[in-house]
Parts: sequence; structure tokens; C-alpha cells
Amino acid sequence: MSTDDPAEKPRRRVISVAEKLAHLEAYDHAIQTHQGGAYLRANGLYSSQIAQWRKQRDAGLFDRKQPGEAIGKPSKEQAEIARLKRQLADRERELETTQTALDIRGKAHARAT
Repeated sequence: MSTDDPAEKPRRRVISVAEKLAHLEAYDHAIQTHQGGAYLRANGLYSSQIAQWRKQRDAGLFDRKQPGEAIGKPSKEQAEIARLKRQLADRERELETTQTALDIRGKAHARAT
């Protein structure tokens, strides 16, 4: 005897845009302290969700969304903009690292002479 009572069926968890942004920020902080995996386990999340949410955020899909409104997939232009934003952020980090290394080498050279 089967019952089709909706209360007995498992429901998919719905995560709002605000919650996704909060999870992204908290996960980035957890990664800084080498606790990323623990954060994911504690919150029942997967790294693939984080990657997808980052792409959606970078493509601007979270901007001006109302609670419960569908997010959808980024258009080709939005995906390209997100890719370029990530690439720019990577290059800026590399530049910062290079500048720090050059400063250190300059100070070391100044002491040596």
C-alpha cells in the first residue's frame, strides 16, 4: 500500500542568492586557513557547487535577483566576461607576487653593496 503524501517525499534544499554569496565568502575564508574541506562537510556542500556559484557570481547572474527567482545559465557573453574577470584577478595576484619578490631582491642587493 503506497501513499502519495507530499509530506513523506524528500524535498530538495533551496539555497538563496544571499546564502550562496555568504557561503562563497565563508568558504574563501576557510580556504585561507586550510579548512575548506571541513567547511564543505559541515554545511553539506560540494566543491562543484562552489565552482558553479563562483561562475554565476562572476558572470553577474546574482545581481538584482529576488528571493526565489531562477538564476539560469550565463549567456556566452556573460561567461566570457566572468572568464576574463578571473583571468584579470589571477594576473593581478601574479603581479603582486612579482612586485614583492622584486622589492625583497632590491633590499637584499642594497644590503650587499
